Amino acid sequence: MIITSMASSQSYITNLCVVTVVVLVELMLLGLKAEAARAFFVFGDSLVDSGNNNYLVTTARADSPPYGIDYPTHRPTGRFSNGLNIPDLISEQLGAESTLPYLNPQLTGEKLLVGANFASAGIGVLNDTGLQFLNTIKIFEQFQLFEQYQRRLSALIGKDAAVRRVNEALYLIVLGGNDFVNNYYLPYSARRRQLSLPAFAHLVITEYRKILTRLYELGARRVMVTGTGPLGCVPAELATSSRNGECAPEPQRAADIFNPMLIQMLQDLNSEFRADVFIASNTGHRQNDFINNPEAFGFVTSKVACCGQGAYNGVGLCNAASSLCPNRDQYAFWDAFHPTEKANHLIVQTMMTGSVEYMNPMNLSTILALDSRN
Repeated sequence: MIITSMASSQSYITNLCVVTVVVLVELMLLGLKAEAARAFFVFGDSLVDSGNNNYLVTTARADSPPYGIDYPTHRPTGRFSNGLNIPDLISEQLGAESTLPYLNPQLTGEKLLVGANFASAGIGVLNDTGLQFLNTIKIFEQFQLFEQYQRRLSALIGKDAAVRRVNEALYLIVLGGNDFVNNYYLPYSARRRQLSLPAFAHLVITEYRKILTRLYELGARRVMVTGTGPLGCVPAELATSSRNGECAPEPQRAADIFNPMLIQMLQDLNSEFRADVFIASNTGHRQNDFINNPEAFGFVTSKVACCGQGAYNGVGLCNAASSLCPNRDQYAFWDAFHPTEKANHLIVQTMMTGSVEYMNPMNLSTILALDSRN
């Protein structure tokens, strides 16, 4: 009995040592992975939402066919695209897997090291933007989730490593378009009765500055900030406000006022922080390029959406009953508001290598090269 007991004890100790070694190795690998790939965090609206709204009771959803028809699974994911969206394609450039929506229950353990996507379709800079969509994650609510994320990351890899990972991460924030399309230009808009367009744009910029300052306080040190797209040229505006297929002048005027103000505000913030924290990504300028000359980029049309109904496929929703184009790569717009995957590729390519006209003060390739030396 004594011999058996001793053998049993030795076996238990051996097993315990093996388990301990395995746990230590896993922790070491976890730490190595934490240092190996740069984290990526995404905030904003439907242009970058990768599926958070799937978990909300909201009308701003992309969770039914034909959304996702060209995604690797050929199923809708919550992305407002036929396939990959801008964050997916930036993740590819970082050599990382796509960031999961923060509300996705699969975002646990090592996947936290990749980063997270907090974006929610329908939101804007202002809290009263997108109220018609019912539940969305407003931008400061996205930041609250980001704080929760940081606590979870600290529990996984330790506080110091978590702070370092957040500081060294790449950030993307996309806001502003909905404040005009789904607020100021709504037929019943109180904002339009109260404010002129320049005054409203100034209000949005003022509030956006507070948002970006808060993101800096939360640890962001490299943030790409996009301006609005060509608001008057999307199929929805062509269908309702255009003459002879020309871009609707009033929404275009909004973009023309807002985007230069945004660039100036980002330059002011960088001066205040004495660093190139915020990168102005003029995605609207790139979209204007292929709207004005679609054939040069391989598109057949930049006016008609691939999926939709009515004039320019810009009326109503993209759903199973919609007109659907057979070749998505020939269309600049997927639905009434959002680019196709091919258009997203062009936008991200410009983010990577674009001149200061498109990426101010530097493009993403330069950012990655500079930060790799530190």
